Amino acid sequence: MMHQMRAEFGAGGASAGVRLWHMVRGGEDAAMCGREIDAAAPAREPTDWGHTPELCCHTCGAYVLRESPYLGDEHRPGPPGEQPDGGWPTG
Repeated sequence: MMHQMRAEFGAGGASAGVRLWHMVRGGEDAAMCGREIDAAAPAREPTDWGHTPELCCHTCGAYVLRESPYLGDEHRPGPPGEQPDGGWPTG
């Protein structure tokens, strides 16, 4: 399933900037937490989650973690200078 980050603006609207980032499924206009998101709101790649100066919605984060596969090899340290391939464990 494809996820996308979408912005929620504060009381001042778009001119006031992003208040919070939410996660949406595919091209939906509702965030995973249930909040309606403006179709014209800025979007970001899901890999930007947690790497923005603005806060990310805690509830959306919990839901997206439940829908994302856990790949053990991504979390095992490899030899210095070598990146894990991100594939499934082979042994």
